[in-house]
Amino acid sequence: MIRIGYQRTVRRVLIGAASLVALWLLLVPLIAIVAQAFAQGVQPFWASITDLYTVKALLLTLLVAVITVPINLVFGVTLAWLITRFSFPGRRLLQTLIDIPFAVSPVIAGLLYLLLYGTNGWLGGWLADHDIQLMFAWPGIVLVTLFVTCPFVAREVIPVMQVQGRLEEEAAVTLGANGWTLFFRITLPNIRLALLYGVVLTNARAIGEFGAVSIVSGAIRGDTSTLPLQVQQLYQDYNIVGAFASALILALLAVLTLLIKALLDRYAQQHTEGE
Repeated sequence: MIRIGYQRTVRRVLIGAASLVALWLLLVPLIAIVAQAFAQGVQPFWASITDLYTVKALLLTLLVAVITVPINLVFGVTLAWLITRFSFPGRRLLQTLIDIPFAVSPVIAGLLYLLLYGTNGWLGGWLADHDIQLMFAWPGIVLVTLFVTCPFVAREVIPVMQVQGRLEEEAAVTLGANGWTLFFRITLPNIRLALLYGVVLTNARAIGEFGAVSIVSGAIRGDTSTLPLQVQQLYQDYNIVGAFASALILALLAVLTLLIKALLDRYAQQHTEGE
């Protein structure tokens, strides 16, 4: 019997089709961003990326990612451990609730947070009385970003932990391992690649989130405008070079994230082979 993958013609067609799709969907847009960013030369590009509002938008974007990723890393691992290692009433419901950010539009999520924490929201009066401002400030941006990115780590880790099972962990507990030893010596080595994918996805979404952030931030330039919002504002101002220069920064951040992931993958593989 001849398998489809062993037929030379079929294999070449599939490889060619995949290459064309990747070229059209990934490489061409990147080339277009670079071309538009440098359309008027290096000097306008440099002036655009060193613009004060763009720099502040970049710093705010990085701040949101730096806060969001560690929180969702801990949250995702805890949630995955809870779902895969314990049986309790409502376990299936909890597993379903994880997917709510996937099902709810980010714009709707932003509106819900505004309804809850805004000046006229359910908790807005209490927050105002205690001089706490969440909406139209960076804490609100962090809150909605946590919401839209919370499933990524858990969704990557849960299937791996389900396949891994509990036998190794139960054996370690029998031999006297405590909780931290159990996690760092048994569980973490088995889920580290899934964790890496989850962190990469969380970071990418945190950096590029637009819909929910646009609702709760107010998009105040130099204050609550993140880099994706800055791209839109510059484009609406007909500052094409500035918009594509900011978009190029976002693309470079994404590439940098992938490079870090590849290096960590390589390190993890070498570490595994070394063992």
